[in-house]
Amino acid sequence: MEFEAPITEIIPQTHDVKSFRFERPEDFEYKAGQYFFVSIPVAGDIQRKPLTISSSPTEKGFLEFTKKLTGHEFSNALDAMEVGDVLTINGPYGRFTFEGEFDKIALISGGIGITPMISICRYCSDKKTGTDLIILSSNKAAEDIAFREELEEMDNEHSNLKVVHTLTRADDDWPGCKGRICDTIIMDYIPDFMDRVIYVCGPPAMMKATEELLLNMGVPKEQIKKEALVGF
Repeated sequence: MEFEAPITEIIPQTHDVKSFRFERPEDFEYKAGQYFFVSIPVAGDIQRKPLTISSSPTEKGFLEFTKKLTGHEFSNALDAMEVGDVLTINGPYGRFTFEGEFDKIALISGGIGITPMISICRYCSDKKTGTDLIILSSNKAAEDIAFREELEEMDNEHSNLKVVHTLTRADDDWPGCKGRICDTIIMDYIPDFMDRVIYVCGPPAMMKATEELLLNMGVPKEQIKKEALVGF
C-alpha cells in the first residue's frame, strides 16, 4: 500500500544513524525483516529509496525506519527533515523475514545491516517466541553500534537471546570481541551454527565474504538467508 505520513519522532542512534517514526495505518501489515520505499523531496525533485523497517510488527502505534546518514543527497535531505515533515511510504516488500518458524537462528550483521535484525529481535522479544537467537553484530568502533542499549536490555531480559558485538577498529579499553567476522569468531560465539538458520545483512562485500565463510564451514546454502543492504 502507499500512504503519506508526517514524521512524529526522530531518534539519534549514533553520530551518523537516525531512526524516523510515523503513525502506522491500521491496515498496514508487515513481517519482521521487511522494507518499504520512502519518498522525500530532494533538490526540487522527489527521490525514492528502499529502507528497512526497524520497528516490529508487534508495535501497532508506529512504524520506524533507520538510516545511516552517508552524506549523499538523499541522506542529507532526510537528515534535514523535522517532526511534522511528510514522507510517502510504499510497501512492504522483501522475503528476509522471520515469523517464529525456526527454533534456532543466528543473525549476522555488518554496520547498518542491523536494521532488519533489530526488527526480528523486537518481534521475538515482544511475542515471547522462545526462539533461541544469537545476534553477532560487526561495527568499526563502539560509537558506531546502533541500538546498543536496547540490545543489551533484551540480552539481560531473555535467557534465549544472546548479543555479541565485534569491532574492527576497537579501542584498547574495548572489553568485547575484536576483529572482522571469521570462522574463529563464529565458532566461539555461535558454536552450534550448523543447527541454526543464519540471517546475514550488511554491505555487499561483507555479505559476500560472510556467505562464502559459512559455506566453507559446511553450512548448507539453504540454511543461509541474506538481504542486500537496504538504504545504505
